Amino acid sequence: MKNLTLEHIAQACGGQYVGPEEDRCREVRDITTDSRKAGEGSLFVAIVGERVDAHRFIPSVYEQGALCVLCEKAPEQAAGAYILVDSTLQAVKEIAEFYRQQLNVKVVGITGSVGKTSTKEIIASVLSEKYRVLKTLGNFNNELGVPLTIFRLREEDEVAVLEMGINHFGEMHRLAKMARPDLCVITNIGQCHLEFLGDRDGVLRAKSEIFDFIAPDGKIILNGDDDKLSQLTSVKGITPRFFGIETEREIRAEQIESVGLKGVKCRIFVGEESFEVTIPIPGYHMVLNALAATAVGISMGMTPEEIRRGIEKLQSLAGRFHILEADGVTVVDDCYNANPVSMKASLGVLEQALGRKVAILGDMAELGDREREFHEEVGRYVGGLDIQLCICVGSLSRYLAEAAKSAGSGMEIREFDTLEEALEKIPGLIRTGDSVLVKASHSMHFEKIVDVLTQSKK
Repeated sequence: MKNLTLEHIAQACGGQYVGPEEDRCREVRDITTDSRKAGEGSLFVAIVGERVDAHRFIPSVYEQGALCVLCEKAPEQAAGAYILVDSTLQAVKEIAEFYRQQLNVKVVGITGSVGKTSTKEIIASVLSEKYRVLKTLGNFNNELGVPLTIFRLREEDEVAVLEMGINHFGEMHRLAKMARPDLCVITNIGQCHLEFLGDRDGVLRAKSEIFDFIAPDGKIILNGDDDKLSQLTSVKGITPRFFGIETEREIRAEQIESVGLKGVKCRIFVGEESFEVTIPIPGYHMVLNALAATAVGISMGMTPEEIRRGIEKLQSLAGRFHILEADGVTVVDDCYNANPVSMKASLGVLEQALGRKVAILGDMAELGDREREFHEEVGRYVGGLDIQLCICVGSLSRYLAEAAKSAGSGMEIREFDTLEEALEKIPGLIRTGDSVLVKASHSMHFEKIVDVLTQSKK
């Protein structure tokens, strides 16, 4: 890893190096918090977690060939070099900030209330048509995940596409300090983490911290259809590039046509130029994601044809509107997370599916003191859709169910208090030919419902 010698690492995080003098100038091969992955030449970071103190694994990582250990407590009978710090989590962030600045790589930072991951995926797919791209994997988008993603970068990488998620003020400032984005993308300002951020204006302030460390010649790409983002006319002397559907923007989409669960077609305009594209993941929101990717691609010097190819190569991820087929049943795994905006977007896509349409919905978390109101809002929405069966699971979802019933559409509604009860009963409610949406906040563990449906139908 370029310039990540043990001496530079100790200097970057203000740590005390203890070990052989001849090892000070050795570069580490990788940095990991997983003791199982610490091998020859690794720097193992001993994180003190809520359940496990990783300092207990230090002897084993030395045996596996780790070059050095970053720790808060000096190892007993250390079998190798170590760097002693007050906080390994803080040290990781400081080392990541140093390492980022050693590399000649463009960083695309992505945040927003909804759609960060799907936008990250489509941007990475587009940029991969021209550049060597590294992207955030899984949910590595927080104050530990972002530095671990930065540590995966190597000199041959040209672009890093980093997802950046927060739920408190100040977090994005710290993420941006590490990432130093060249391009900042904000998908939208929604009703997420309101218990910590207060209201949408608070969400905007917190997300806008991504600009704190933008490159002087950086670019800002915003959803022009969002009422909060559209008010940002200049940031640090940078004029944002807007994309949108509902407003006349430089980068916009027209002629939008759903092809069901197979995706959505549209024509994307970049000024006076345009190209037709089929986005292989369904949903109106995917058009906005494709527009964001187009804006990034144009900003990175790509041609419309390169952008089109990248969009059409997009693949879905587990838990993010991932479509599974099992013995005649189409299961839409969208259970990684949920909030009122994403819930309604996914339900709108389900309505376009073929066959009997079934929505299995669970509680939406972190909505603050308006949680009942938001669940009722989604309930009224689903009650007005052409969906035949709605299954609600969880204590908050009873408000969703009650509101859906009040819509008087004749939709069949089933309620379960617990996931365990739902897992037992749901397979018997699903028929061959059904299209089934499974969606809730991650804390509901609805991936278990996806597993039961796909396994029981094989």
